[in-house]
Amino acid sequence: MNNHVSSKPSTMKLKHTINPILLYFIHFIISLYTILTYIPFYFFSESRQEKSNQIKAKPVNSRPGSAYRSVNSLDGLASVLYPGCDTLDKVFMYAKNKFKNKRLLGTREILNEEDEVQPNGKIFKKVILGHYNWLSYEDVFIQALNFGNGLQMLGQKPKTNIAIFCETRAEWMIAAQACFMYNFQLVTLYATLGGPAIVHGLNETEVTNIITSKELLQTKLKDIVSLVPRLQHIITVDGKPPNWSEFPKGVIVHTMAAVQVLGAKANMENQPHSRPLPSDIAVIMYTSGSTGLPKGVMISHSNIIAGITGMAERIPGLGEEDVYVGYLPLAHVLELSAELVCLSHGCRIGYSSPQTLADQSSKIKKGSKGDTSMLKPTLMAAVPEIMDRIYKNVMNKVNEMSSFQRNLFILAYNYKMEQISKGRSTPLCDSFVFRKVRSLLGGNIRLLLCGGAPLSATTQRFMNICFCCPVGQGYGLTESAGAGTITEVWDYNTGRVGAPLVCCEIKLKNWEEGGYFNTDKPHPRGEILIGGLNVTMGYYKNEAKTKTDFFEDESGQRWLCTGDIGEFDPDGCLKIIDRKKDLVKLQAGEYVSLGKVEAALKNLPLIDNICAYANSYHSYVIGFVVPNQKELTELARKKGLKGTWEELCNSCEMENEVLKVLSEAAISASLEKFEIPVKIRLSPEPWTPETGLVTDAFKLKRKELKTHYQADIERMYGRK
Repeated sequence: MNNHVSSKPSTMKLKHTINPILLYFIHFIISLYTILTYIPFYFFSESRQEKSNQIKAKPVNSRPGSAYRSVNSLDGLASVLYPGCDTLDKVFMYAKNKFKNKRLLGTREILNEEDEVQPNGKIFKKVILGHYNWLSYEDVFIQALNFGNGLQMLGQKPKTNIAIFCETRAEWMIAAQACFMYNFQLVTLYATLGGPAIVHGLNETEVTNIITSKELLQTKLKDIVSLVPRLQHIITVDGKPPNWSEFPKGVIVHTMAAVQVLGAKANMENQPHSRPLPSDIAVIMYTSGSTGLPKGVMISHSNIIAGITGMAERIPGLGEEDVYVGYLPLAHVLELSAELVCLSHGCRIGYSSPQTLADQSSKIKKGSKGDTSMLKPTLMAAVPEIMDRIYKNVMNKVNEMSSFQRNLFILAYNYKMEQISKGRSTPLCDSFVFRKVRSLLGGNIRLLLCGGAPLSATTQRFMNICFCCPVGQGYGLTESAGAGTITEVWDYNTGRVGAPLVCCEIKLKNWEEGGYFNTDKPHPRGEILIGGLNVTMGYYKNEAKTKTDFFEDESGQRWLCTGDIGEFDPDGCLKIIDRKKDLVKLQAGEYVSLGKVEAALKNLPLIDNICAYANSYHSYVIGFVVPNQKELTELARKKGLKGTWEELCNSCEMENEVLKVLSEAAISASLEKFEIPVKIRLSPEPWTPETGLVTDAFKLKRKELKTHYQADIERMYGRK
């Protein structure tokens, strides 16, 4: 049931349409060039392939099920970045003293906002943005100190909860640092959560104060404030909202600036404040939850520090020259960890959003520059959904090129793929062919960190080739403070998530129902258990679930049972091959991995998103598909089918045509016959976090999707 995609170059090459005689001549020139460039490469460079073949992690003993550790932490797991810096306030103090006047947090100024009417009558908001304005390490420290003291003046006590419900921006990080300094427990909520989930999180944590933005106050909080009886103070990070009179009696709205002024005055009187201990809760992070109501994960100072210590070790040369673009939700452990890694190493963090990231982003006015063009970041984190989108957009543009341009691109692409597989670089291709693609993200990216869900081999190789940088594919959970594994920058193998980080160890536990055993040959397989100081304290006010997912061994080390199924390669790298929750037993007894089916089909140009579904009362798999509008419209034209977008998606003929394409791709991907979807439903609406059908990391919410498509499930299984 392994859904690992082969990393052989031949399986991912693009097809060209070049005259065979001309192709022979081109191959001769390429071979000549390769031989000439290989000679200096051989003498002056250590092959990436040699490094890639090195052992990266080993079992700590020879017993089956033994934990694997990084070769750099065999004698003991790492737990702190800097000596004596065992809490997050100490880490920031260390960084502030070391990088005092260096730039830290950057925000682009908004020059103009306007409404743009689309041909279909819809109105899109467009922005024209200026330069980045920067706060230094010292500026951020003073603002955080004053804000924390101001919150103290408003009655916030140490070791009590305070919520942040806000978009990713500099003020989010300033507020977080204030909470770390003053030992306030920061409750994080995604800005895209629905009303009931927000109310649940705020009431469960009994917060009296919440930090938010004007927009979220007006669009989301205003309607639910009356359902949060303990709420006393709302602090907006970006000025006063227009209406102040609509809030229940007893709720006071402040601006962040006003709270900082209050704190600055109190600071002059030298008000003491409580400092955290390593074991104190730093963050209660509410996961967006792929099932049911979100759960609050309690993450201590020592958990986060261990996690970012492990992550930082996998980024060579990290330092003051690096620029990180922050646009993923800071309420997600991947983004928070990445930014804390950068903050602790003297990097700059420039803020963005998915709508303003690139020149072609939805809110950027045509002719204006997106954030990456201005910032020119060297580091970036992304979830697979975003990388898949970039891949499809670029490949669509390639298909629109002239025959000559398209074939030139394909030749360069396939040539570079071959060279990468041999551990070699391609400076000429990078400079002349891929420079324009690389400029989509500013042109300076040296490392892309990917997490949150499995990344397909095709998309990973595309990013390696076109963006001329390694993709550090990682694996971690909120429950492990985001840490688990990250691939080494010189390891260009696909389908793997790397060796355990130096802060943790990983072992595989037998899962008999799925047929996975840590004694399997040639690769041990089983449920992934993560152990180390990064493993969190458990779920807030949910002891039963904590006992199910966490345990301590005889030596006192804490372990997390992830529910994911993995296998170890001989070099100590981990592959994610299945998930317990995604495994469904069909009526005839066959087990189907829904994640495996989706991974095999998701990269088709025709598919923007797909959810496979099955249950034990039936003998076949069905699927819900968000088709690519351009590709589906073209397919309809070829088949002589007409209609609006909604009519095409609701057409039985169109469903059958798409099903044929899916079936062919499924056979090519070596899916078993019983794994191939037999019926599908085409969705005219995309799945976004706002629709509630995917999480903020774009993971499928299977329960919500099942409810949403219940009538279609009954139709496809013949009950209607």
